[in-house]
Amino acid sequence: MQGDLPSTDAETAAARIASDATVLTSGFGSVGYPKAIPLALANSDRDLRLTLVSSGNVGDEIDVDLVESGAISRRFSYQSSSVARRATNRRDIAFSDRNASSIGDEVQYGGMVDPDVAIVEAVAVGEGWFVPSTSVGQVPAFVEAADELFIELNHQHPLGLQSVHDIYRPDSPPNRTPIPLTDPGGRIGTSYVQFAPEKLVGVVETDRADSTYTFRDPTDDDLAIAANLRSFLSDEMERSPVFDDAIHLQFGVGSLGNALMGELRALDFGDRDVVYYGELIQDGLLDMLDSGRLASASATSMALTADGQRRLFEDIERYAEDIVLRPADVANHPGLIDQFGVVGVNSAIEFDIYGNVNSTHIRGKRMVNGIGGSADYNRNALLSICALPSALDDGETSRVVPMTFHVDHTEHDIDVFVTEQGVADVRGCSPVERAERIIEHCAHPSFKSDLQSYLDDVKAQSNHIPHDVARAAEWYES
Repeated sequence: MQGDLPSTDAETAAARIASDATVLTSGFGSVGYPKAIPLALANSDRDLRLTLVSSGNVGDEIDVDLVESGAISRRFSYQSSSVARRATNRRDIAFSDRNASSIGDEVQYGGMVDPDVAIVEAVAVGEGWFVPSTSVGQVPAFVEAADELFIELNHQHPLGLQSVHDIYRPDSPPNRTPIPLTDPGGRIGTSYVQFAPEKLVGVVETDRADSTYTFRDPTDDDLAIAANLRSFLSDEMERSPVFDDAIHLQFGVGSLGNALMGELRALDFGDRDVVYYGELIQDGLLDMLDSGRLASASATSMALTADGQRRLFEDIERYAEDIVLRPADVANHPGLIDQFGVVGVNSAIEFDIYGNVNSTHIRGKRMVNGIGGSADYNRNALLSICALPSALDDGETSRVVPMTFHVDHTEHDIDVFVTEQGVADVRGCSPVERAERIIEHCAHPSFKSDLQSYLDDVKAQSNHIPHDVARAAEWYES
């Protein structure tokens, strides 16, 4: 901590926050979030009805302890624990799901909330500036929007993290100019977030680790999906001249995404540059960097396991040569995703035979986590790929359905579907042609004949997208 800054403790900071305050927090990918002040709020005996806004998923101190205390009445953007999920589905918390790229603008300019206080985590702080820790998210926008600011200075993280940050603030509409990023691994900003010094109410010193990710070992289905994806990308690189010199990849967070990254080390990219332009650095990307298969990685968060975080921290200077962390309104910016011709690979809960994708609600009604940045990449990527196993529960539950009753990504957003069964490239297809390809190449054998029977029957209709809604609903009743 540099300069004469107001120092305080977590309990004093928590006591200053109004019981019905709108609180903006750092955190994305379960890392880089404040820990001490949320715990103090959870442990207080006050009757709190907070509105909480985060730009991504946060850790247990917020998503378990603070939620269990009953302190949160309204929540924006993303939740990730089973505790928060239950509170959301019981509607104890009024939850609004938002796209990762736009929530900063919505907080600042869109009238979504009237922010009172921002609580952020940092590895260094001085007069009018701080260096974020393991994620950035929408922190710069949140700090600008909030009336007051608390900073948790976390000594658990190395100061070397300052070398990975590239903090750039887009101009305000209607005078917003294009973001001047021409190289995904380039830098256009500073290593710190600036703030009006009079906003800073207090600095709380902490020494508490993130709630890091735990990735399961790849399953046989994961490996089969990876092999199918690898084969498709190999053919696509040869087919399309846009990939002659380089390929820019993005993977969604989770065990499958991490497994896919690891398996792509076996793909022959030739002499092409392989670049990651996404929102999350996962362990699989560290493996690709270590093997020399990746030129650079640009994201907004380092969503690593405890082992991955240890690897990063122990060799931060070397990794900082190739890793850049940016604000989410840059990392997930639609124009940059389009500019770099990103190949986006994201998973989902299910998709239907016409290519509509449900990423967030089981059986169309029970929220899992949130949409995160998947819509940013699915809609704006040069090539959008949805990858997931064709069935769950040892083949008892199909993830390819006649009609999904919740749609996060429409049939206009996804180009290719990949399961362990195969690949359905649906570009240029009519709805019925999409259905035929998806059933043939992606459906699990236990459900393929039923899906085909459904399609054969509804094709008798004189409709562009034929459906039997009552019959489609029966897939959710079993």
